[in-house]
Amino acid sequence: MPAVSLENVTKVYGGDTVALDDVSFEIPEGEFVVLLGPSGAGKSTMLRVLNGLTQPTEGEVIINEKPVRGERSEVGMVFQMHYLIESMSAFKNALTGGLSRSNVAQSLLTMNSEEDKRAALEALDTVGLLDEAGQRAGSMSGGQKQRVGIARALVQQPDLLLADEPVSSLDPKAAKDVMRYMKEAAKERDLTTVASLHQVNIAREFGDRFLGVRDGELIFDGDREDLTMDVVDRIYYGEEGNEEGQNLATTAPERGDADE
Repeated sequence: MPAVSLENVTKVYGGDTVALDDVSFEIPEGEFVVLLGPSGAGKSTMLRVLNGLTQPTEGEVIINEKPVRGERSEVGMVFQMHYLIESMSAFKNALTGGLSRSNVAQSLLTMNSEEDKRAALEALDTVGLLDEAGQRAGSMSGGQKQRVGIARALVQQPDLLLADEPVSSLDPKAAKDVMRYMKEAAKERDLTTVASLHQVNIAREFGDRFLGVRDGELIFDGDREDLTMDVVDRIYYGEEGNEEGQNLATTAPERGDADE
């Protein structure tokens, strides 16, 4: 059985805004999938449907053979904005990933289990920040903060990791560092991962499989060799492509924003 299945999923907002239109796909365990598409294509809605924050209007989402009915603790999330508590250390921020298994009051009083503490240190080690575990999050660089966000998600011990434009605000070097650590974490833990990106060059470097979304429809599903510039042009500009040709196709997605 696949780790993740979307079966004829449609999501309509406000009665007439179709965010996802009859989308179906399966993801085997451990695969690293990248979502590509222009702003407003439906990528963020797809991630919200996968983590149970948004219910489909039609169709079904299945994770580990169980239909998704509301937010799932076994689904970890890395956000575009890291949402760290900047007055707390990297270690304490990573610890908050264990909230799904701990009493909130206990967590706030730092009465975390030894298991969670070990998991936080292991996760920080995985993302290359073990030596910075005691550093206050507010003094970290943007790339380091995002890596703490990945560590926090790993402490949750998820079966599925989702990332919504995790490197859109970072410079190219920091973006590649974050993606490299995320990919290594996924490989190390055989963790099924779905990340939405707008930087096509970074997507090519780190993705195993690519899903192209446009106007709520899944218009491409393939591997790196299949992701030609003609395909990129079709994903971002439609069937006719862009009159400026392939040169623009390589650069315009770099300037794109996360979809609403």
